[in-house]
Amino acid sequence: MKFRNTALLALLSAFLMWLAWPPIKFTTPLLLVGLVPLLIALERIKQSENPKKGKRIFLTAGLTFLIWNTASIYWVYNAISSVNGPVVSFFVSLIPYGLGALLMTFAFWLYYRLGRLVNKYIAYLGLICFYIAMEFLHQSWDLSFPWMNLGNGLSGMHQLAQWYEYTGVYGGSFWILLSNIIAYEAFKALKPGTAIGFARFKFALLWVVIIAAPIALSLTLYYEYEEKEVPVNVVVVQPNIDPYKKFGGISSSEQLKILTHLSDSVAQPSTEYFIWPETAISDRSDEDRIRTNSEFLDAQKFLEKYKNGSIISGIESIKFYNDKQTPSARQYDNSTYVDVFNAALQIENSANVQFYHKSKLVPGVEKMPFPTALSVLAPVFEGFGGTVGGYGWQKDPQVFYSYGGVGAVPVICYESIWGGWVAQAVKNGAQFIAIVTNDGWWGNTSGKDQHLLYAKLRAIETRRYVVRSANTGISCFINQKGDIIQQTKWWTRTAIKADINLNDDLTFYVRNGDFIPKILSVLAGLLALIIPYRKWVKK
Repeated sequence: MKFRNTALLALLSAFLMWLAWPPIKFTTPLLLVGLVPLLIALERIKQSENPKKGKRIFLTAGLTFLIWNTASIYWVYNAISSVNGPVVSFFVSLIPYGLGALLMTFAFWLYYRLGRLVNKYIAYLGLICFYIAMEFLHQSWDLSFPWMNLGNGLSGMHQLAQWYEYTGVYGGSFWILLSNIIAYEAFKALKPGTAIGFARFKFALLWVVIIAAPIALSLTLYYEYEEKEVPVNVVVVQPNIDPYKKFGGISSSEQLKILTHLSDSVAQPSTEYFIWPETAISDRSDEDRIRTNSEFLDAQKFLEKYKNGSIISGIESIKFYNDKQTPSARQYDNSTYVDVFNAALQIENSANVQFYHKSKLVPGVEKMPFPTALSVLAPVFEGFGGTVGGYGWQKDPQVFYSYGGVGAVPVICYESIWGGWVAQAVKNGAQFIAIVTNDGWWGNTSGKDQHLLYAKLRAIETRRYVVRSANTGISCFINQKGDIIQQTKWWTRTAIKADINLNDDLTFYVRNGDFIPKILSVLAGLLALIIPYRKWVKK
């Protein structure tokens, strides 16, 4: 019965965390208490007489995180199952559903092991450090999928996350974990039978302060923030081309006609930017010969009507070498190697052309993770429907500068989850953020909504406008406070325009990057060393 009770508590935590997760509205504050039932369950296990407490802790925490992750990103299965049978799809799904959950579970297991050797306050510090270190690992290694970082959850009510301009999303992860810990201690202190007096209510009062202070700060920042008036007219195009028919179902020249027609439908003579979605120019183009490419020439001819105009567009490009110059280059013939890129380019009314090669590639879809060690799993990763041979990439973000000197950072799809990466580009001179994406792979699910909402956090962290062009939707303009000021409908062919404000000021987060997870990861390593030291060295 006790185990069943702990399992129910674990499931309750999973339900609360799912209910609080975007895109469900107005339930975001549940994140601040959603892990309390799990902490109660773990305490029951620790107080039990079961000889295999560590195993029980691991399984109970694992139940919470596996259910929560799977329920929140169920939509990943859509992209997998559309090109695979049910058996292959099931096993491939374990990668996004299970790996993040495993890292979260491992953090709670380390917390249990540390708690056996130190007082509860040091153990709680360890829990926060271990968890955030696992999140940081999951955005840094070859199997990266930081979609479920706790701090992303505040995108559902971005008015509460305005202080991300100082901390980034990891500040949100820290706050959510700390709130759950203090709420759990308040729950224990308020149980019947505990002592009467200040000691009984101190954690409840502390929890109120921990909740109220960041919310008050955030709302103050939100309502007092004022944008500088530096307007630029931008057009965002949503061509609404079925991603499964995009490569072969409709010619690349016809796709370009759709893009230019939609652009013309809303543009004005003073329009300075046209943003087209990921792989909008779909015919693989040789970068070294781009100026003779028919699609490029047609796009440049379209710009003749907009003398100050530039196009930022997604493109699938290729580049040839005489030898293997990059790790991703593949042999093309006996004397030539080739790289294929999911890229962005900027076209303007001049001979200048700028390319950017997507840096944050989707594991298994666009890049084989740990290619040497996992080469035997290539058929499995092909189940994602991507190019396991791998796209090429570049190491750092890039800023596109227009003829007039305006700087924009091109962000391709999945990359918009990396706050620190986008902040680096802003630090290098970007005055607004241009996200080009293709969310149609997932269908009309919460995946496209989560991806959209996460972009709000990039606006807040950097205090830059986000201009988002999605092939099938949702395209939008997001102001420097994270408000969506204009958006399209899903699966609709359209174009929208707005005057956005540029910004040159750098936030604390842009200047300092992800300092929170770096510090806490070091501390996590030191605290983890206590476990083998106390167990083996002292013995």
